[in-house]
Amino acid sequence: MSQPPFQPPQQPPQPPEAPQVPPYPGNPYAQPAPGFGPPGAPQHPPMQAAPPSAPAQPPMYGAPQPFPGQQPYPMQPGQPFQAVPFGQQRPTTSGNPVGAVLLGLLVSLFVSLLYSGLIMATYKDQSDSTVRVLYIAHAVLNGAVVGAVVGKVGHRSNGAKVGGAVVAAPGALFGYANAIPYIVASSSSVQALRDLLESDPFFPAKAWWHGSSRNGGVDWLHLLGLLLAAAAAWGIAHVMGGRRGTA
Repeated sequence: MSQPPFQPPQQPPQPPEAPQVPPYPGNPYAQPAPGFGPPGAPQHPPMQAAPPSAPAQPPMYGAPQPFPGQQPYPMQPGQPFQAVPFGQQRPTTSGNPVGAVLLGLLVSLFVSLLYSGLIMATYKDQSDSTVRVLYIAHAVLNGAVVGAVVGKVGHRSNGAKVGGAVVAAPGALFGYANAIPYIVASSSSVQALRDLLESDPFFPAKAWWHGSSRNGGVDWLHLLGLLLAAAAAWGIAHVMGGRRGTA
């Protein structure tokens, strides 16, 4: 009898092997070196970062801040710059108070000298009423001229106005008192004037104080001339300074 051929016993089926996972998948040092080990699973390409957004323009100075998620407020156009025409200056209101007072003092002295010269030339033909009218007219004229100069140079400065009033009032006094020595020397003699000045150096001021008073009292019209000179200087300086500041 022939025997059947030898057949090896069948192996039982093996269970499927689980995929090999590295012990520490998050550790880069546990990864196999390139070229060694089984090929790894395909990796997804890294995601590209979104391009940075353009920075928003900062709001203008003084503009309200936009709320989160709201568009910024549009810029408001400012007022256009107006250039000063050539040859013109912007108006100033400060002026030069010190220079205005000094210039007013010089002008007051000049006007008082003119008044003294007028008295010296016409004192023989003047009556008491003429002397009074000329004195008041000189006081007002002196204050007006000083005020015009002070207002033009000092502009709106209150200190310049006060200084102009202060220098205009003595101008009325000196214009009258400076003519007294010349009248005494012309009517008497130079020696009589010298003796009078030695005995009473302030006799010109006393002659102004008494004026036309018959009983040796105070001539109030002369004091009124001082007030008129100061008031005229203040008023004219105020008007001229206001026009100069707004021109």
